Amino acid sequence: MEDWTQYLKATEIIDADHPDIRAFAAETIGDAADPVNMAVRLYYEVRDRIRYDPYYPFYLPVHYQASRVLKGGRGFCIPKVSLLCAAGRACGIPSRAGFAHVRNHLATKQLLEFMGSDIFVFHAFAEFFLEGKWVKATPAFNRELCERHGVTPLEFNGREDSIFQPYNNDKRKFMDYVEFLGSYADIPVDEIVAAFKNTYGRERVRGWIESFEKCGDIRRGRFDTEDVL
Repeated sequence: MEDWTQYLKATEIIDADHPDIRAFAAETIGDAADPVNMAVRLYYEVRDRIRYDPYYPFYLPVHYQASRVLKGGRGFCIPKVSLLCAAGRACGIPSRAGFAHVRNHLATKQLLEFMGSDIFVFHAFAEFFLEGKWVKATPAFNRELCERHGVTPLEFNGREDSIFQPYNNDKRKFMDYVEFLGSYADIPVDEIVAAFKNTYGRERVRGWIESFEKCGDIRRGRFDTEDVL
């Protein structure tokens, strides 16, 4: 039998018991009493309040810590899912992180050159247990970024899975899910870093890490101003 408590408890990364997370969750859900409505409000707040930043650090557990993501206001898909799961748990909603390898992610010329690949490993989505089933919600791309790239912002109604559209507004291929990796009660940082090294190359990833170690958590690019493909 599945251990449901693991999807409700706080962890060092998904720190649902942090005062800032609890305050954020309470403020966001407002007067909502139904878990579905709570989850929907949390989804939209995380989607649009936290700006998508693929140049955010990735190699330590603290980089994914929900309270840190909330304070910093930016992150790529995994940090944003960590925050959404933490907020869900703070509201008593069983929440976990799901992952998949994808191709043709919303990207720019500069980002693809930076990564050396069009495969994005460990793309993340949140899963809420609502009305007797797990429902996927993907908060990665904020509304302004989607509009700039000609992609309709992804909606979530709390009852149907919400993973990315395969086409943009011009009917051009947008995303393929290459492989679903499963669901996790916490963020599997070691697996994520190992997948980065295997996909993008150890030397490339080592260079990214060395750059962060040297310069700190400084934005190395402005994804929202880069060349749209």
